[in-house]
Amino acid sequence: MMRTLTLALTLAVGLAAAPGQAQDQAQAPQKKVLRLAFTTATTSFDPVQISDLYSRTITPHIFEALYQYDYLARPVKVKPLTADGPPEVSADFRTWTVRVKPGTYFADDPAFKALKPGERRELVARDFVYSILRSADPANRAQIWTYIASLKLSGLAAKRQKHLDDKTPFDYDSEPAGLRTLDRYTLQIRLDEPNPRFLEVLAASDLLGAVAREVVEHYGDKIGEHPVGTGPFRLKSWRRGSQIVLERNPGYRGRFYDAEPAPDDAEGQAILAKMRGKRLPIVDEVQVAIVEEDQPLWLSFLNGEVDGLVSRGNSVPGNFVVQGMPGGQVAPNLAKKGIVGRQTVNSDIAITYFNMEDPVVGGYTPEKVALRRAIALAMDIDREIRIIRRGQAIPAQSNIVPGTTGYDPDFKSESGDYNPARANALLDLYGYVDKDGDGWRDQPDGSPLVLNKATQPEQIYRQFDELFRKNMEAIGLKVAFETGQWPEHLKKARAGKLQIWALGSSAAGTDGQSALFRLHGIQAGGQNLARFKLPAFDALFDRMSVLPDGPEREALFLEAKKIAVAYMPYKPTVHRISTDMWYPWLIGYRRPLFWSEWWHLADVDMAMREAAQR
Repeated sequence: MMRTLTLALTLAVGLAAAPGQAQDQAQAPQKKVLRLAFTTATTSFDPVQISDLYSRTITPHIFEALYQYDYLARPVKVKPLTADGPPEVSADFRTWTVRVKPGTYFADDPAFKALKPGERRELVARDFVYSILRSADPANRAQIWTYIASLKLSGLAAKRQKHLDDKTPFDYDSEPAGLRTLDRYTLQIRLDEPNPRFLEVLAASDLLGAVAREVVEHYGDKIGEHPVGTGPFRLKSWRRGSQIVLERNPGYRGRFYDAEPAPDDAEGQAILAKMRGKRLPIVDEVQVAIVEEDQPLWLSFLNGEVDGLVSRGNSVPGNFVVQGMPGGQVAPNLAKKGIVGRQTVNSDIAITYFNMEDPVVGGYTPEKVALRRAIALAMDIDREIRIIRRGQAIPAQSNIVPGTTGYDPDFKSESGDYNPARANALLDLYGYVDKDGDGWRDQPDGSPLVLNKATQPEQIYRQFDELFRKNMEAIGLKVAFETGQWPEHLKKARAGKLQIWALGSSAAGTDGQSALFRLHGIQAGGQNLARFKLPAFDALFDRMSVLPDGPEREALFLEAKKIAVAYMPYKPTVHRISTDMWYPWLIGYRRPLFWSEWWHLADVDMAMREAAQR
């Protein structure tokens, strides 16, 4: 028995604009360019090959999933993007049937060489099947496979395993039971277990946006440099580690700005009044500079070289928050320029992970657990927040992030404690003492104990490293640092070749269980960088997946938090406070909650910008 899901699913856009709007855009005097900056280089633009925030900020502007989050709605609403209406969902939340909206086309590309002149490649249901199958193909070594596997699409894992066992090329022509095209435009997904929150999966344009098979086969191992989607932009140029430029997709379908802010949401209603009915994308080009150091990034903003330090992972550097927004207010000299500022506690977390397979810090025996807990207790997070982060964070008590289910602001745990005396006592109790008289603690068997922490070359990381070194020396632990670029460290982390590393993670939806993927055994080597594997936790995770939101599920969240504290594969450190600042000519910006795509929804007043920079 099928029923229509009614989670505020409404059509995202109208079908036509008023004649005057189209004429105004046709007469635009100059190209509109949105200028932004990333602090970290991107790795690839192939959805199955990425997991980092920066690459995942580019891809949803090129590729499109079936659904999207309403940009202005608070609380969040999900609405169709390429889908033709809401999904039909079985009563047990195991069968999801979606119709793709006819008349949606991929951007023109030489890969579509089989088309006749003037023909365009239409998006069909099979493209979504193919895109998910790519994650299961062992040859792709997909970064998102462990995540896809956790969704338990019927027959998909078995299909992958067959090719692993047979050592045969992956068969993209046959469809597993969980991925069926019922007709040209209708996709049906069947799950082995109920998933009441599967709709959010269908809104992940960054990882699950539709990819055309012809494009993948045409570009081969260069596919990460040639993204071709149905989205509002296409890749114009990419200078690795330097600049990314997206340009308007000239064949983008007729979408026009619409949103549903709450009636009492004054900011959202004001943005909607300015933007409603504008054809998307509003800007013609987006230029993203890679500026890794804080000072050059801040200076580029002050000099008007970027339109804003905004959005997830790209806000004002902590070293300059006091200069830009002292006391939470825009500095007078910047306010005179019309600069706007907002501060927000993010739905994110900074974590330090321990490789559970490392011979020094890994393992599940009492002495190994004691070592990790001692390291965690010795980390002075309050000082990190005050000195390094300039007050722009709050302490984290668990892996669950603010704004998601399972997060409890009143929850308190050992993860939030700074107690070097207890750390020393734990190390003494479990035999981590100085056995050779060199002043450093050794392992219980007498072998040397050195903590190897991965780090990056930028100045901000040197500050974090110095604090970590002092904290560890205070409890007699010797530290060495392995410096490298973020993309290279990520590769090593996924391969289990780093011992300790600190990094951040942002929520992609309202479900707090997504934060627990990093503890789920099946995700080891994927989101579970610590490679934590505990059957009891996996059973809890699986139970949580099928339950609807409510008290029973919240109780499992609490139990999951306690397990994470007990074994300490991760030390949750902070939830960051982001300070966004932007010039008045950047119109319509609002910090997204759980998604990264907004560039097509922003406007730039080029005349105002040019006048200000004369």
